[in-house]
This record gives sequence, C-alpha cells and structure tokens, in this order.
Amino acid sequence: MAELKFEITEEIGVIGENAKGWRKELNMVSWNDHEPKYDIREWAPDHSRMGKGVTLTADELVALKDVLAGIDLDSFE
Repeated sequence: MAELKFEITEEIGVIGENAKGWRKELNMVSWNDHEPKYDIREWAPDHSRMGKGVTLTADELVALKDVLAGIDLDSFE
C-alpha cells in the first residue's frame, strides 16, 4: 500500500477527547499534496496517527451546517 501523505494546514477545533487522549477534531488537511479540505476524525495526541474520518469540501461543510441547524437537540435529552 502506498504511503499516505498528509499535512494539517489549520487546526480549527476539538469536538471531543477519549480516555486515551485521542481527540476528535475539525481541521483543514491536505492529503497527498492536494488542496486542503475540511476533515473530521480522531487523532493521536501528537497527530502522528489517525482514525477513520470524513473529508468535506467547503460546499459539503455548508450543507452539513444546514442539516445540523435543522436538528432539534432538545429531543436528545
């Protein structure tokens, strides 16, 4: 399998953290020297390892924001 090259170009925010210190983060990430995209996934504390995640274009992030805005969070309590 080919080596996966990545660069976190901007750390936007932490969504959560587990007991082992891995954090679910929203970042801008360049994969294999391509244009950076929005990326949500778990990262080791030093960003040397990562879990599975999802990468979004700016348009997809806007669509996700719209979907989330329509969710009634009070129904989850």
